[in-house]
Amino acid sequence: MQVSRTVMKLLGLAGALLVGALGLLPLPAGAVGPEPAPLAQPVQLTVGYQKVGHLAPVILIADELKKLGVDLKLVEFVRYADARTALLAGSLDAASVGPADLAISLAQGSTNVVGLMGVGSSPKYVIGRKGVTLDSWNDLKGKKIAIAPGSAVWFQFAATLVEKGIPYNSFEAVNIQGGGANFDQALKKGDVDGLVTWEPFESIPSMEGYGFFAKGLEYGSSKAVGAELGMFMASKPAVDAKRAALERFVWAYLKKQEELAKSPAQFAQAYAQLSGMAPDIAAQASQIIKLGEVISPEQIKRQAKAFAELGVIQKDVSDQIDAHWDSSFVEKALGK
Repeated sequence: MQVSRTVMKLLGLAGALLVGALGLLPLPAGAVGPEPAPLAQPVQLTVGYQKVGHLAPVILIADELKKLGVDLKLVEFVRYADARTALLAGSLDAASVGPADLAISLAQGSTNVVGLMGVGSSPKYVIGRKGVTLDSWNDLKGKKIAIAPGSAVWFQFAATLVEKGIPYNSFEAVNIQGGGANFDQALKKGDVDGLVTWEPFESIPSMEGYGFFAKGLEYGSSKAVGAELGMFMASKPAVDAKRAALERFVWAYLKKQEELAKSPAQFAQAYAQLSGMAPDIAAQASQIIKLGEVISPEQIKRQAKAFAELGVIQKDVSDQIDAHWDSSFVEKALGK
């Protein structure tokens, strides 16, 4: 991604991000339908995932799926991008990826992918260093802000800057590579004034006393990018050859998601189990996450069009999204 050459285009492309962006996001999925019948013969399903809270259901459904004839093999990845690469290479049947990864894949010419469902949403705040003033968007001026260029949270942050009319060059963007712990370390050492990152690395500075949520700088609700935290994408061969197994995966995932959404204590426990973090940090981090998809094909089309005009992806693939999004998996799981 040519982020370094495209971020400045944000200043003149507010219209591109906002075209067609009005309209309500869909509500999270409703109650799951009846349990599907077990498969006649067991089928192995290989699924990539990351240790992030909004994916907590994925580590709790193997036993349920085994009863339904699906042998779930989970493969851990640090980044969405790595899971996307493995999926495109044919190493996975499905994977949790970023909300923009369907458009990114299609723009790269990889058409053997199908979007299945979103997973959750949350407000997103710039994380400030203790003692730094970040009360409003204008307070970004002159600050050093750590970002992960081209990441899902960067897309959200950049789109919000456009909608707020904040010049990208009004602050110093500090590119941080690697996992979220590197962001927190930079903040703790005083190398940066603020972070644009993801949980649990948003809550850790607050819990440990060297950072805070800048509540006046919320960037998770831009009209163009939306609030979705991730989504499941499958390979076309898996959709064709393992459709019944994928249907049972989606059903089991939504069932567990519904259970966790109803019980904050269970969600926090699952978050801690998934991430390996301390229970108190998991409990705080889980409070701001709302399980359940808010993404839609229309939202992905808006992303695809805007990011193509920014040069973040190679071409506009908005006209291909409908052909590569299959809502029938969720609909069947909900008994529709």
